[in-house]
Amino acid sequence: QVQLVESGGGLVEAGGSLRLSCAPSGRTISRNAMGWFRRAPGKEREFVAAIAWRTGNTYYADSVKGRATISRDNARNTVYLQMNSLKPEDTAVYYCAARGPYYESGWTLQGSYAYWGQGTQVTVSS
Repeated sequence: QVQLVESGGGLVEAGGSLRLSCAPSGRTISRNAMGWFRRAPGKEREFVAAIAWRTGNTYYADSVKGRATISRDNARNTVYLQMNSLKPEDTAVYYCAARGPYYESGWTLQGSYAYWGQGTQVTVSS
């Protein structure tokens, strides 16, 4: 069983930046494809970004493309989501999730992710 723990959330002004981190307890995620999702108040949880294990290819939702960067540090067993030029509409609980290592498609499919964290709150003030 993998438990994912997110950190790095907080309150930031519009235009600011945050770096979210996701690290597992119990085992390594260096061989997992990883994703970030978010749930804004009153909305469904939605895909934000993902990174493939084998290729390192990255994928982004249109709403964050150009402002977000997902990366991984396998030596630290950690996945990051750097968010820049934050907007009030980025306010949400952000979740990281892990799926099997060989996925190269279907990144938005939440059911394909086997493990999820509890989330970290990001609040962007206007």
